[in-house]
Amino acid sequence: MLQGDYLSVLEAKDQAQFRSVVIRFAQQLGFGTVSAMVAVDRPGVAPEFVAVHNTPMAFEQNYEDLNIGRRDPVMQHCRRQTVPIIWSQQTYVEKGVIDIWEHQAQFGYRNGIAMALHLPEGRHFLFGVDRDQDLPQDRAELTRMVADLQLFAVHAQDTAMRILVSESHQPERPSITPRELEVLRWTMDGKTAWEVGVLLGVTERTVIQHLQNAMRKLECNSKHQAVLKALRLGLIH
Repeated sequence: MLQGDYLSVLEAKDQAQFRSVVIRFAQQLGFGTVSAMVAVDRPGVAPEFVAVHNTPMAFEQNYEDLNIGRRDPVMQHCRRQTVPIIWSQQTYVEKGVIDIWEHQAQFGYRNGIAMALHLPEGRHFLFGVDRDQDLPQDRAELTRMVADLQLFAVHAQDTAMRILVSESHQPERPSITPRELEVLRWTMDGKTAWEVGVLLGVTERTVIQHLQNAMRKLECNSKHQAVLKALRLGLIH
């Protein structure tokens, strides 16, 4: 049910389309509200924040209040961690800021899941979903929910950087060699490093080296992220 949204979010052409896909994904996952935010830290100037969301109008002022964000344990977790946080009323009680939860709960922000991806060049992607109902008690169901969120965020962050970040803050187009691109294409088709080596007539170690070079140039932590970014940049098809 959710797999189509992974492709749709990669193909989003503008902010309105990106927002539509993000909201649809959250609703299919069982959450009423969602936020996808890009933050860019720049030396000597204030950070740049751009977001798409479906926050209720009556709550938007709180959503944009940086002072509240500095006290919010979910936001503070996302500033420092990449591991998703599953939060509830108890999260705010433990941090002594129950007043924040009590206010946001009036607008449906009672439980949720949030995470952040911290990227090179001072870029960050924060993604969170929220709802009024309790989260699943079944551990396996909750784990699948978090996994779906993480996978979607990996796809969405690339599009968010492309659409939401101003051109002056976009990284330069990387210089990938033809052989590195060839390895990425075969990886996209699901081939292992050994299989790619057989196809190209090189050793498995050489294939791995090409993959690692491509990952470094594309500033990605895995070969799958590198393939997605190469697709988005039009380096492979």
